[in-house]
Amino acid sequence: MTQSIEQQLLALDDWQDELVEQLVALSTINSGSLNADGVNRVGEALTPLYTQLGASAERIGVDDFVSTTDAGERSHHPLGDAFRFRCRPEAPLQVFLCGHLDTVFAVDHPFQRVERPDADTLHGPGVADLKGGLMVMISALRVLEASPWREAIGWEVLLNPDEEIGSASSAHLLREAAERNHLGLIYEPSFPDGNLAGERKGSGNFDVIVRGKAAHAGREHHLGRNAIRACADFISALDDLNGQRNGVTINPGYVHGGGALNVVPPLCLTRFNVRTQRPEDEAWFESELDRLLGEIGARDGITVERLGGFTRPPKVWSDTNRWLAEAIAGCARELSLDLDYLPTGGCCDGNNLAAAGLPNIDNLGVVGGKIHSADEYMRISSIAERGRLSALLLLRLASGELRMPAADDTAR
Repeated sequence: MTQSIEQQLLALDDWQDELVEQLVALSTINSGSLNADGVNRVGEALTPLYTQLGASAERIGVDDFVSTTDAGERSHHPLGDAFRFRCRPEAPLQVFLCGHLDTVFAVDHPFQRVERPDADTLHGPGVADLKGGLMVMISALRVLEASPWREAIGWEVLLNPDEEIGSASSAHLLREAAERNHLGLIYEPSFPDGNLAGERKGSGNFDVIVRGKAAHAGREHHLGRNAIRACADFISALDDLNGQRNGVTINPGYVHGGGALNVVPPLCLTRFNVRTQRPEDEAWFESELDRLLGEIGARDGITVERLGGFTRPPKVWSDTNRWLAEAIAGCARELSLDLDYLPTGGCCDGNNLAAAGLPNIDNLGVVGGKIHSADEYMRISSIAERGRLSALLLLRLASGELRMPAADDTAR
């Protein structure tokens, strides 16, 4: 590492108090995925941080989130906006940076406060997933913009409002970004031990609505068609698919049906999640699902309706993605960080970007843990630590010390 780069990276330590103050303010704003106003407030609070660096700002409305009610009806939920910032789109090298504005904590969730139990720990909703990562991102860009090499690299930031519910409404924005950038940096939290995610499983969420026929359970039981029984048979057969294909898991996670005990239940709804390891696993599961639904739907008086589908393809590393991973690992070694890449069953926007052809590393955010729970926390010093990691990568790319390989699977 040259002395010039080392001096620039030291600036992050001086910014830590400021960044923590901004993080606390962001995490105090409830931005549960369906709290559109709160999500927008977070995006609005972040906008000046990017425009002060010379980026153009764009606010983009997205489609409603559509879910299925227990009555089998469609429910539309307005979402917050996506916020996009671009700087030097004419530069020869383009880097995409991504993070989400939403959290899993709804506006009525009891976990709303941010606390600092000790000097190096912050506890609060979204401090690790992903608002801490947003601070890492902006700090790295601040270092880049203060460097003499900044003109050699352009960057695009997308802050999307719906990652925690699958990014269905912002998926097209991710695809568009993949087409015009060379590599991606996503700021999900690292693992609690500081390691990074390697290949990721894909994911799909499905709803199946089973309809039968109501009848009096005593007088005319024989005239009814029990939707709960049919749905239970479907769930049992669905669960039996586990273990039939390596790396594919099916989790029936929700069921709702019935009412008064003297009525044959005419409706039952189930929701389930599927994880896949390879892209071809999706076709296998779709075929098996069609077979099971066909068998249940062929019963007298029973109909089935399927909703949902696969939203995140498996993230399988390309040769260029391996190059990017090693480039980041090299930066980590320079900073005396011992990092490894571990496969994971979890998924994020990095899945979508990889499927669209953009090599990316997707948990460059803060070091924290117990995400998606009321015990969520992050290590404060990891803001500067991870900011230096991303900044060093950007500086090496901008200065020409690192050059991306010419590869067929690079997005541009």
